Amino acid sequence: MRESAQILSALRARLADHGAGGGQEGASGIMALGHAPLDAYLDGGLRRGQLHEIFAEDAEDGGAAAGFAAMLGILAQNGEGGGGKPLLWLRTEEAQWRGGRFHAAGLAELGGDPAALILATVPDTLALLRAVADALRCAGLGAVVAECWGNPHLLDLMASRRLTLAAERSGVTALMLRPGGAPAPSTADTRWSVRAAPSRPLPANAPGTPAFDLTLLRRRAGPAGQSWRLEWDRDRRRFIEPDSGAIREPAGQADRQPALPGPLVSLPAGRQVADLRRLAAGA
Repeated sequence: MRESAQILSALRARLADHGAGGGQEGASGIMALGHAPLDAYLDGGLRRGQLHEIFAEDAEDGGAAAGFAAMLGILAQNGEGGGGKPLLWLRTEEAQWRGGRFHAAGLAELGGDPAALILATVPDTLALLRAVADALRCAGLGAVVAECWGNPHLLDLMASRRLTLAAERSGVTALMLRPGGAPAPSTADTRWSVRAAPSRPLPANAPGTPAFDLTLLRRRAGPAGQSWRLEWDRDRRRFIEPDSGAIREPAGQADRQPALPGPLVSLPAGRQVADLRRLAAGA
């Protein structure tokens, strides 16, 4: 509990610096993602003041899942109802050890403001759940990202229920990032599986905007099981549809290409991962 109290005390001080210590509790609404077919399927977008879960399709998609969580956090900060509020990102030490340290320049490249990011690392899952529950009481936040690795037994149905109730009371959106984890029963409003996708090339074959294959695994308010391909527009801070074939059924493993190791990088369409691996190796 000591770690949680310390984090909450530091959080309140940071919120005071940002001038966002207040805020109306119980605020609610819909966070439009910008991708028209996906927003239509979700009846306007993601529900604010709810818990949403994000999983990587496999271990090599951890960077894509983290990028998707960051983009949702940016939307929650700056969209209607967000008002430029800070984004709090809480990680366990294991998540940092396995996934690497947070790169502020990378957040800026996505259109986020590193100065409006509050980043904290906690020792374990118990400290994470306590800190997240406390942080969700701070209506001055735009969103809280909680990142843990694998399938900790403490992250059960009861724990997710506590986080959902806290998010509903304050109106702060909670994003549970679960790289290396597998879905389990929870009270999350939505659950997503993220897979890295090749981006479309820009002029001079420069790397394009980040692209994802996104699958809705669960939705409390409606049907799930649909998949989309999305691109992220950093200038407008929204997702966009790459082409008219963006909505599609979940892809089989036959057309799956392995993700590149290391940080998430956008790849121009038409370039094979194997070719880029050979270039990286100096072959």
